[in-house]
Amino acid sequence: MSKKRCFVLYIVLTATMLLAACGPAATPTTVAAAPINAAILPTIAPAQIDSWMKVGLVTDIGGVNDQAFNQLAWEGIQRASAEIGFEAKFIESNQSTDYETNIDALASDNYNVIITVGSSMGDATALKAKQYPNIKFAIIDKEYVPTNGSPSCDATVNDCYADGGLANVTSLMFAEEQLGFLAGVLAGGMSKSGFVCSVSSLKTPRSDRYIQNFRAGAVWEAGENIKGMNNYINIQTTDTNIPTFTDSTEGMETALHLIGEGCDVVFGVAADGVLLAAKQSNVMAIGYDVDQYNTYPEMKDVLLSSTQKKIDVAVYNYLKTVADASIQAGINTATLQNGGVGLASFHDWDSRIPTDLKAQIQMASDGIKDGSINIDLP
Repeated sequence: MSKKRCFVLYIVLTATMLLAACGPAATPTTVAAAPINAAILPTIAPAQIDSWMKVGLVTDIGGVNDQAFNQLAWEGIQRASAEIGFEAKFIESNQSTDYETNIDALASDNYNVIITVGSSMGDATALKAKQYPNIKFAIIDKEYVPTNGSPSCDATVNDCYADGGLANVTSLMFAEEQLGFLAGVLAGGMSKSGFVCSVSSLKTPRSDRYIQNFRAGAVWEAGENIKGMNNYINIQTTDTNIPTFTDSTEGMETALHLIGEGCDVVFGVAADGVLLAAKQSNVMAIGYDVDQYNTYPEMKDVLLSSTQKKIDVAVYNYLKTVADASIQAGINTATLQNGGVGLASFHDWDSRIPTDLKAQIQMASDGIKDGSINIDLP
C-alpha cells in the first residue's frame, strides 16, 4: 500500500473514532454514497451519478423518527442510495416556518433532488419549486398538476398551474379508493353486528375515496344488508388545501356515538381519537395511511389492520426514475398494481381472522388489480 493511501486511511479511521467518541451526529444527517449499481441505471454512466445526484429530504414537524411518513420517506431514500449510489441527507423541521428555510439550505448546498412530506408543505414546495426550476422536487400526498390550461386538470381536485409552472414537481400520491375497498372487505367480514362505520376529520377528495369504497368493500363481502355510516368532524381551517387533524376528544366522541348506535368495526380516516374510542368500547378498529400498530402500539388489542400507503416504496421508485432519466412531472400514483399500497399486517389479530376472510381479501386485491372489480372514484 502506498504512503498516500495509508495516510488517507489513517485520516478516515481517526475521524471515525472522533465521531464515535462525540456521540450521535445532530441533524441534518448525511448518508455516504453507496457503490453504484450500474445494472439499474441503463441510461446513465456510473461515473456520473455521484457528481450530479444529491437527494435531500425536508421533514414536516413530526420529525424523521415519527413512525409514519417522514420515517418511511427516509427509508426509501436510504434504500435507493444503497442501490444506486448518491449522497443523501435529511433536515428536520421544528415548525412550519422552517419549511422554506430548509429547502433553501438544501438548494444552497447543491442538492438537486428535494423531497418534501405531506400537504402541509404544499405551499412551501410550490414556492421553492418555482424559485429553483433546475431542482427536481417530489412531494408526498399532495396533488400538483403542471398544465397550460389542459382540460384534464380538475381544479376542484388538484392544485393546477395554468401558467405551466411546477414542471419540476412530481406528486407522489396513493390509491385511497383501493385501500378503502380492502378495509371494507375486512370490516364486513369481521363485523358481528352488521354495522360498520368510519370517521373522517375533513371532507376532501382523498377522504371521500377512502370512505365511499370502504362502504363498497363491506357490501362486496357481506352483502347489501350490511349497514354503513360515516361521520365527518367539522373543522375550521384557514387553508382549505391543508387537511387539518382534529383533537382526539372530538374524534373520540364522534366514534363513540357511532359505536353506541351499534357499529362494531370503526375505520378512522385522519381523525385522532378513533382508536381510543374503539379501545374504550372494546370494538374492532382499522387504522389509516400507515401501520398504526407501530405508531399507536397501545391500541394493538383492537387494531385489526391499517390501510398502508407505502411511502418508502413510492420514494424509492421515484428516485429510480430520476436516476434513469424517465422522471415525469405531475401525479404519480401508488397502487395495488405497482405494490405501492396495501393492508398492513394483522399482527395480534392474525390468528383470529378467519382463513376464508383472508382468502376473500386476497381475492378482492386480485380483482382490483386485474380490473374485474370496479372501483368508483367520488
